[in-house]
Amino acid sequence: MSYDLFIGDKSFSSWSLRGWLLFEKFDIPYTEIMVGLYNGTMQDDLASLAPAQLVPTVRSAEGWIIGESIALAETLAERHPDAGLWPIDPQARIYARWLVAEMHTGFNALRAACPMQLLHQYRKFQVSDAVQADLNRLETLVAHAFERFSGDSDWLFGDYCAADAFYAPVAARIAGYNLPVSQRLDAYVSAHLSDPAFKRWRKDGLNVRYDPVPYALDLPITAWPEHV
Repeated sequence: MSYDLFIGDKSFSSWSLRGWLLFEKFDIPYTEIMVGLYNGTMQDDLASLAPAQLVPTVRSAEGWIIGESIALAETLAERHPDAGLWPIDPQARIYARWLVAEMHTGFNALRAACPMQLLHQYRKFQVSDAVQADLNRLETLVAHAFERFSGDSDWLFGDYCAADAFYAPVAARIAGYNLPVSQRLDAYVSAHLSDPAFKRWRKDGLNVRYDPVPYALDLPITAWPEHV
């Protein structure tokens, strides 16, 4: 059972990263199809997938269209029950779904001020009160998962699950803008940045050159923190 996975540019498309990780990290077969998110062809590229209009979008082997990342996660978990997208423990599974839902609808200040970019790290980014509030909320959610469900793992619920896939772009934002976070959250960011799948995604994205670069800020930059 394989799927067509339609995604956008790997250096910048946070939702595409989430969708890709739902396949890549759980060994679900897929064919990757790139959509022109920044060159103006996105509408035409998705025309055959109506009513989908965003990435990631998935087409199943039956020709069914799956839009929206939460719907995708639940559909894959239902069709591949042994893949491990959600924690086995019922209480952990409830909280993992809670985290995914809150990520899907929240953290708007962080998203707006710090679009995901995997090219370099910005220095001297000024954290607004609204962004700090989002970071504080993130600290609370992550701390609860680690205290209750993680054990000694680098991941929120022991084994990597869909919640970790949904929080990978947030880890990238923290790294990409050098945002101030606790030691615990910094360690979680490092787990994402050193994950082989994440590193492979970023490497693919660096093969594309942009002029102008999306979301560029007039701030000093340094190398992406590859040492983690």
